[in-house]
Amino acid sequence: MYDDVLVPTDGSDTIAETLTHGLPIAVANDATVHALYVVDSRITAAGGEENSPSIERSLEADGRDAVTAVDERASAAGLETVTEVRKGTPAKTILEYADEQDIDLVVIGTKGKSPREKVTSLGSVSERVVDNASIPVFVVRDPDKTTAN
Repeated sequence: MYDDVLVPTDGSDTIAETLTHGLPIAVANDATVHALYVVDSRITAAGGEENSPSIERSLEADGRDAVTAVDERASAAGLETVTEVRKGTPAKTILEYADEQDIDLVVIGTKGKSPREKVTSLGSVSERVVDNASIPVFVVRDPDKTTAN
């Protein structure tokens, strides 16, 4: 059912919980796990022309570390992996990658922001992916950030 599972990562601690739920799905389907980190072009642009190259290099290094961490966990579970670091707007780039690679399922973590945090932030990448994806999206909430309604 799921031959290719995409696990976008931002390198945060939420990836551990995301993989706890996503890897069993990939194992059960003998799927290839795609680890994707997106260097947010909005951040590099905000750094100004002078600082942009060093910010971008730093974020690319963070991205390589982030996809390597996913690769190590997926490989330890006996899964084939593909890792990639791309530049762009995170939600849009995740969806483009999913389309290009014929991904069957996206497993994405969310930090469980409060309504106030959502208003003051750039918006939720996971929400944008869910709202615009043409394939199933499994959202894993960070248990340390859940809020009561």
